[in-house]
Amino acid sequence: MFKKKSPQNLSTTELRRLLVDKRRSERRERLERFRETGRVVTLVSGEDEITWEDAHSKTLTEEDRLHEKESKNRKKWVMDGFLLIIEILAVVGLVFVLFNGLDILQELNREVAIALEQPTLTPTPLVQAVVLPSGHIPPNAEGGSKFNRAEIPEHLRPLQNSYAEIPIPTAGPGQAIRLQIPALNKDVPIVEGDGWEQLRKGVGHHLGSANPGQPGNVVLSAHNDIYGEIFKDLDQLEPGDEVILFTERESYTYIVTKVDIVEPTQVEVMASTAKATTTLISCYPYLVDNKRIVVFATLKTD
Repeated sequence: MFKKKSPQNLSTTELRRLLVDKRRSERRERLERFRETGRVVTLVSGEDEITWEDAHSKTLTEEDRLHEKESKNRKKWVMDGFLLIIEILAVVGLVFVLFNGLDILQELNREVAIALEQPTLTPTPLVQAVVLPSGHIPPNAEGGSKFNRAEIPEHLRPLQNSYAEIPIPTAGPGQAIRLQIPALNKDVPIVEGDGWEQLRKGVGHHLGSANPGQPGNVVLSAHNDIYGEIFKDLDQLEPGDEVILFTERESYTYIVTKVDIVEPTQVEVMASTAKATTTLISCYPYLVDNKRIVVFATLKTD
């Protein structure tokens, strides 16, 4: 006979087997009692009785399913974590691309703006002269008054001769036709061109310079001691005095800003300006005519 073991010495498998046997014995006893009292209740058929091997197999199957479920859960957690990391990296990458793209777009906009930016264009007068207009020999000199070719520097005379004569433009509504200087009580006509013949008729408008009221420099010249002595008293003008230019349709008031004495070769005073200005030029001093007096004025705006 086998030695009876105490419960503490039994293995897990043996305990399970004893438990299954005990439950099966209890079910049989209960069934027998039901049969003896006339209550026949079939709980489990003979074919469906659970053997110890089946119970053990079922127990092992449940454990396997639990282990398999835990394994699947672990795999799912790992996969979910991996996908979460990928999504985070994708969002970070997208944010980086957006910010980088914004910087690139701003840089492109700056480059396009620089490319489209054009310098402010101003009218450029056609200054075909190496000396300022209105130059002449004084009328009290021997032989009388005439164009003073001697004041043209010798090295500039070939350049003076190379200038082509500019044709007088057709009269238009924007051209200057009259000049008023209230401080000198002057009201005189303006003609196109500032050559010797034009200045016999009045104040000459340098061809290619701006028209009254327009951005640029309206260059006007006249004699001081011949042909009406129109600009004899320019040296009496002071800053703040008015110079009024008329066209066929409008009048424009310019305010004197400066009166200066320059050399005949300082033709830069005829250069164009960004603002609307006018420049009055005449020989100086009276009956000497070896310099030029220049009056600068700026258009008055309301």
